[in-house]
Amino acid sequence: MDVQAGGSIGERLRFIREQIRRAEQASSRAQGSVRLVAATKTVSPERIREAMAAGLTIAGENRLQEALAKIDVLQGEPIAWHFIGQLQRRKARSVIGVFELIHSVDSVELAQEIDRRAEAAGVRQEILLEVNVGGETTKAGFHPDELRRTLPQFGILEHVAVKGLMGIPPPVDVAEQARPYFRALRELACWLSQQAVPRISMDELSMGMSNDYQVAIEEGATLVRVGTAIFGARHV
Repeated sequence: MDVQAGGSIGERLRFIREQIRRAEQASSRAQGSVRLVAATKTVSPERIREAMAAGLTIAGENRLQEALAKIDVLQGEPIAWHFIGQLQRRKARSVIGVFELIHSVDSVELAQEIDRRAEAAGVRQEILLEVNVGGETTKAGFHPDELRRTLPQFGILEHVAVKGLMGIPPPVDVAEQARPYFRALRELACWLSQQAVPRISMDELSMGMSNDYQVAIEEGATLVRVGTAIFGARHV
């Protein structure tokens, strides 16, 4: 049985975790160096619990109101929440201290707003900077050259910790075609880390989804966001 096409949530999850382990080995990376973020948009709390029973530890949500409702239902459960969708500045206050990591900070202004709200809450919020790796006009994110120019502006934010980058390549026919985009994101992270800007590290690379996470791991991903391969096709 192809557990990616059928099988239970637990079977699919175990299959993906084994594929991650094999990709780590194939690229001579330490076991456990890649973390799985289950993309749980439209997934019910009951189905998230099923995934947790199979070992899921991180859920990634795209829609703030939907996420907050699930977090309330699952309060006290052993799961971390990441925000992986587009975040509007006016809603920044609602994510502070609720999500362990925000993957999708796509402007200096949004980072400044998060910093202001984090200061008011007395916390330090971890974020990733979203990069538009394919230069697509329909996608948010920094152009690589823009990020190189603006990097020092993130270093002065005392209540934000930049932990790395996130990127989504343009649609491709086969996973291998996404490799140059993943490689470009890794190389950008390496360059940024060499600038030694305070409060900025490039320890995390959030890249790779259901169709291409193995290639992303080979190119340095530390976080892969997988939804459909775990929970099946979404109905939105």
